[in-house]
Amino acid sequence: MTTEIAEARPDELETVLALLTEASLPREGVAEHFRDFLVAREGGQVTGAVGMERYGESVLLRSLVVAPARRGEGLGRALAERLLDQARRRGGRQIFLLTETAPNFFARLGFRRIARDEADAAVQVSPEFRTCCPQSAVCMRREI
Repeated sequence: MTTEIAEARPDELETVLALLTEASLPREGVAEHFRDFLVAREGGQVTGAVGMERYGESVLLRSLVVAPARRGEGLGRALAERLLDQARRRGGRQIFLLTETAPNFFARLGFRRIARDEADAAVQVSPEFRTCCPQSAVCMRREI
């Protein structure tokens, strides 16, 4: 079956929220930024998602999730790479993220660990930084 990665449709929000819940990832702020989400679809079913929050030339990558049955097949990487390209085309120059479980995955995509307070101040005011992700989450940055 062919996998399509495309912009999320409004009617896919609940499915993406369910995937995030299943993966124990934060849901806060997803609805407000859903216009900047991509989804992977197979046979009309959402099998993965990733989103961004734009803050001028800085971008926050968030909510990268893949359905359990599809993990380990490269879908997460494909979603992240497509989002990086989209962020660049929309004027992003640097992208940040917080992760508790996948720093090695993101390092393979060119992200480098930084201190949380080194993130762009505009990104630091996002709900992801302020309330959703604990201080123990690894902060990472990449030029795009």
